[in-house]
Amino acid sequence: MFVNRRYTARGKNLPSSPKKVRPIANNIRGKSYIEAVAMLYSMPNKGAKLLNKVVKSAASNAMYHNKNLSEDMIIVKAVMVDDGSRRRSIWPRARGRADRLINRSCHIFVEVDEKMKNGE
Repeated sequence: MFVNRRYTARGKNLPSSPKKVRPIANNIRGKSYIEAVAMLYSMPNKGAKLLNKVVKSAASNAMYHNKNLSEDMIIVKAVMVDDGSRRRSIWPRARGRADRLINRSCHIFVEVDEKMKNGE
């Protein structure tokens, strides 16, 4: 009996806000690996470059563990973007005041799977 195994990759504490990365992640969910990488490569966003690295890592994990897989047989099954840690600092303002700066980071989780053939 053949069990379909899932292949994953994670990027932790990546230096971009989850709010900026989530719309990009929604665009590639369910697409083929080649199509997703082409879309991410053409986007000018910093989050697209971070997401591209994690998607490529998940695909290479899949091809390493299953030697029969090739790039055109892989689809991006799930993409999750969660809040990471926050770095707080102080931003000096006029008249001795100070504002708080919050630098956000995100965790990206990507799961890729094998494309099913019509007979399966």
